[in-house]
Amino acid sequence: MEIVSGKTGSPHVTSQQFRQILEGTIGQGSCILTSGENLEPELTSNNLLKIRSGIMAHHGNVSAVKIGTYDEVTITNGTQGMKRKDLVVNRGTPTVPVYTKGNLQEGDLVDDCPVFEITLDGINVTEVKKLLEVLPSMATIKDDLADTSGKIAVKSYKQADMHLQSFYNVSAFSAYKVGREVHFNVSLDPKSGTTLLANKLYAITSAAIATDLRPAVLTHIQCVGCGQSWENACAVMAYADTNGMIYFSTPATRAFYKFHGIWIAAN
Repeated sequence: MEIVSGKTGSPHVTSQQFRQILEGTIGQGSCILTSGENLEPELTSNNLLKIRSGIMAHHGNVSAVKIGTYDEVTITNGTQGMKRKDLVVNRGTPTVPVYTKGNLQEGDLVDDCPVFEITLDGINVTEVKKLLEVLPSMATIKDDLADTSGKIAVKSYKQADMHLQSFYNVSAFSAYKVGREVHFNVSLDPKSGTTLLANKLYAITSAAIATDLRPAVLTHIQCVGCGQSWENACAVMAYADTNGMIYFSTPATRAFYKFHGIWIAAN
């Protein structure tokens, strides 16, 4: 085994070792790293494409367009009445693109990475499509996964977000989301003049709940029917569907219905 990151008194870090480090950090695939203008393409004419500053990785190999500069790619003239697609690939010596799959780590001499796809309709370029994903930085990923305290973000919701039916009294309520996991608790009792029959399906929501709270799949939730002091309790069938409605059916009428549900939101 050879030392890579330590000082040995003579040049010793090889390009292959550096690629191995990058493969272990960002993977062996192809992506654009967050830097400069993220290699954004700019079509200046039907024959010229500018590629703005940025950096990309392909099989552990990194190449860059310097900050404050751009690369130019010449687009061959189109033909009237004909449609064509071109590829702009990352290769050491650019030529008319022929997509060659390879892997420099395995000793191949050519390893193309398609970066842009150019669509021509006749002599006009109609689309320039970026083919690589822009990989977010570690700082961005950290912010997406956690709040400023370093804990997983928890989002709370108001009763209005659940659109509970107006003919229920609400004596307890909470709704919050941890990541995509939704937690919902509510205690309801029918208002005076409202009659609920046994073994009938009722909705506790008058409209769909907030979009980001809706279950990815229909999910059964817990519900108990009981009296004021939890007496005469009975199990009640209840579920939340993918359209954002919450239903229940009780085998026997009770004064109170207490719901507790946990489900995975669609987004």
